[in-house]
Amino acid sequence: MNDSVYVGKAGRDAAMDRGWLLGHFKDTGDPRHSEAVEIKWGVHPRGDERAQWVTGEARTALLVLISGQFRVDLPGRSVLLTEQGDYVVWGRDVEHSWYAEEESVVITVRWPSVPGYRAPDEKSQARSSA
Repeated sequence: MNDSVYVGKAGRDAAMDRGWLLGHFKDTGDPRHSEAVEIKWGVHPRGDERAQWVTGEARTALLVLISGQFRVDLPGRSVLLTEQGDYVVWGRDVEHSWYAEEESVVITVRWPSVPGYRAPDEKSQARSSA
């Protein structure tokens, strides 16, 4: 067996780490550990939205629609992805947020993989405000 190979299922594996399949946050030694890139399998029910806008972005991102309708909000414009394979790329220092117009599956690729930008869990916010 080669420890530098990992075979998985995106839906199952993504559920274990907020959708992220690959990035700096995976254990060192795990073939999915990378400081170069992050990859996320995002499954979003209709009406799902990012808890807050990302500001101070230090990465470039690519978001590709697999299914559904998904809106990416950027300064001064929104991009609606409606057909499989539609995608949007934004660079460093571009603030952004998103909203699932319909139940959607998207792949997000960000580079480089750096700590930060994690939106607070709604459950955590509810506990801290209680």
